[in-house]
Amino acid sequence: MKHIIYFSKSASTSGKALSGDLMKAGRMDIAIHSLIQGVFLSNDFRKDVTFHFIFYGMPDPPKHIEIQVKDESSISKKDVATLIKKLLYKYKEGEKREVFPGCFIEKKNLFAVINELEKKGNQIFILDKRGENLRKVEIPKNCVFILGDHDGLPKKELKRLKQTATSVSIGPKTYFASQTVTIVNNELDMRGI
Repeated sequence: MKHIIYFSKSASTSGKALSGDLMKAGRMDIAIHSLIQGVFLSNDFRKDVTFHFIFYGMPDPPKHIEIQVKDESSISKKDVATLIKKLLYKYKEGEKREVFPGCFIEKKNLFAVINELEKKGNQIFILDKRGENLRKVEIPKNCVFILGDHDGLPKKELKRLKQTATSVSIGPKTYFASQTVTIVNNELDMRGI
């Protein structure tokens, strides 16, 4: 299983904020585009990818949203904002709640999510323009790729992640988060991972 973790320190942790301007909800527009690139294909879905959102924005951080498309999932590109909004509304303190098939919400920080994935045998990679070339790095089938929003990963978190994770770069240019997800998925597809 492949995992993509999208981190945002400003994305709203309230469903109410998604009723208005998505840019003012902590650039939720970027999160939505990243999910679309992470799990949607032309006329199909990537059922071998679990997409994780880690939101640290107000009013109730952190929130961890986990989405894996299942056969019984009814997700469409035009309704991703509504899906995230409903997940945030359905959060219940003290539990990991499955709101829709394959769609969960809980209160969990970035490092707790990463530790859980590491314990399940996943290798962790950080998207960082100063990292090793993605095309030259050995990548196992059980892998996790972490990327940040338009502000990137906070320095403190990045420094801590670099102690145990492998930094990889998709090239010398700075890409949109959603483009980064596409490039990573394409590289994994080319390798049959």
